[in-house]
Amino acid sequence: METRPASSRKRPVNLTMNEALVAQAKAYTHNLSATMESLLAEFVVNQQCVQRNRQQAADACAADWNAVHAAVGSFADEHSTL
Repeated sequence: METRPASSRKRPVNLTMNEALVAQAKAYTHNLSATMESLLAEFVVNQQCVQRNRQQAADACAADWNAVHAAVGSFADEHSTL
């Protein structure tokens, strides 16, 4: 998953934000939309990284469990009633 390039088509969206926070932010930027877009892109990249790391951990766990299963079999095998 990659973020869209800065040249992607843009459209207006409505956001509900804290009015005082917006006023404070406007003191630091002349382009609130560009600032929000930049922060949102950074958030998306960070979340993709978190998701990728979580998936890698789950894959490693499954690989370890499969290795245990291959080495000693299933724990349920000795309790089978069939």
